[in-house]
Order: sequence, then structure tokens, then C-alpha cells
Amino acid sequence: MQSLASFAMRGRSQAALVVAASAVLSLLLPLVGLISSATVALVTLRKGAGEGLFVTAFAGLAGGLLTFAVLGRPLLAIGFVLILWLPLWVLGVVLRRTRSLALTVQLAALSGLLILVGIRLLTADPTVSWMELLEPLRRGLVEGNVIEATESEQMMAQIARWMTGAFATAFYFQLLLALFIGRWWQALLYNPGGFGAEFRAFRVRSEVGYAALGLAIVVLLLDEAMWAAELLLLAVPLFFLQGVAIVHSLVHAYSLHRGWLIGFYVLLLLIAPHAEILVAGVGFLDSWVDLRARVAARKGGQD
Repeated sequence: MQSLASFAMRGRSQAALVVAASAVLSLLLPLVGLISSATVALVTLRKGAGEGLFVTAFAGLAGGLLTFAVLGRPLLAIGFVLILWLPLWVLGVVLRRTRSLALTVQLAALSGLLILVGIRLLTADPTVSWMELLEPLRRGLVEGNVIEATESEQMMAQIARWMTGAFATAFYFQLLLALFIGRWWQALLYNPGGFGAEFRAFRVRSEVGYAALGLAIVVLLLDEAMWAAELLLLAVPLFFLQGVAIVHSLVHAYSLHRGWLIGFYVLLLLIAPHAEILVAGVGFLDSWVDLRARVAARKGGQD
């Protein structure tokens, strides 16, 4: 990964090549899209808004040529620009100017909010629209005797009810992952260890915790308050990342072996989503308790 980042930083053409090629590959391997977006973030963070925008435009042209040559559909490059690159360029500009990872992450959550509002404004009934999109999947499950027809309709109705919030949350969470990769690359190349220290200090504002608590109360009291449930979903990645930052901070504070972190991430994969919910709960609790400050005070007392 470091060699790829180093290649991208050799010049505009190299950066645009990495951005465009990885975006086209993401049509087959979706996770490769993170590399494309992260490269935009890296260039913007290191060289500024103007250079990041130039590489984005250059990559858009190259992406159009690649998609035309491979798929005969050059307009796909517009989707790359709007979905993969411009949001990361904006986040990169904000992080470069404010030097606040927490502020930038919370700004990214606004993109999820914009998606929620957009879907609500453009769709009369989002649940019905999602059910139409999920219908081929439902039929496939029924025809494969995986689930009964009557049960499948109820299950898909429940899934469709949550899809708007889940879609918006997933979209901005992948923006955050790409931003973190880009910041990590920047640290690897120019400031070794810098991203680790920055991430271990990551903490969202306490007001976000109070807002999430209020939304949770509304969801518990009002069964039909889907708007509150969707907004609450948008807050989950913020607290999850804060929980992960706490784990990294504890491992660093007590000079534990890196294997503890490897084991932690393995558990996240093996017992998902329960582990993710637990970690997000720790991050939520940290909004009031400030676990890292308590650990630092305790260690200071012991020293």
C-alpha cells in the first residue's frame, strides 16, 4: 500500500492513473474504490485543494476513456467524480485546513444526512421503492427454498423499512474509510506515526452523544418515528470509530503487543455485528466518561 501511495505522489499523471484505474476496477471489486477515493484524499491533504481538484478532473477524463474502452460507457466517469472523488476532495480540504479529524468526520456525517433528505424528497414512499428493488432477491430466496413466500414478504418489508438509513450510513462510512486510508498514507510517507496519534485522540463532541440519546428515547417511545431511527443510524459509525480509537489508545498506553489489535479486528469480523454494536456502545459511553482521560490520570498516579 505504501508503494502505491508513493507512486501516486510522484506526479499528476501517476496520481490520476491510480485514481482512474482503481475506480474502474471497483466495478468488479467494490472495495478497490476505497483506493481510488483515498488517493484523491492523499493528494489533497499533501498538495492542497487546487492540486486535488486538478487530479480529480484529470482522473475523470482518464476514467471516461477507460470506461469507454472497456465497457463502451464513458459517462460512468461522472459517477466516479460525484460519488468517489468529490466528497473525498471536500473532506481532504477540510482536514487540511482545520487539522481536526473529529470535525472532518462529523462533517462527513452530513453527507449521510443529505442522502436521507434527498431520498425522502425524491421518493413518495422510500419503503415501497426499496421493496421493488429487493423483489428479485426475494423471489430468488423463495425459488431456492431458502424461505417461505409469506415469510419472505414480511422479512423484505422490514428490511426495506431500514434501507434508507442503512444506505446513507454505509455511503458516508465508506467515505470515512477512504479518508482514513488517505491520511494513513500521508503519515506513512511524510510523518510516520502521525496518524496513529491523531486517531488515538479521536473523539466526537459530547453534543453528538446527547443528540443520539435523545433520538434513542424518541425511537423507544414512538414506533413509527423512522426519521429518528435513521438519524440514530447515522450516529453509529461516529461512536464505533470512537470506540476503536479507545481500543488503540489503551493498547498504546499500556504498551501491549500489536497482536492485541489484530485479535480485536478478527473479533470484529467473526462476531459481527454484535462486536461492532458493543464497540459503538463503548464509544457512546465515552461521550460522558472520557475513558482515555481516566486511564491517563490513573497511569499518571501510578507513575
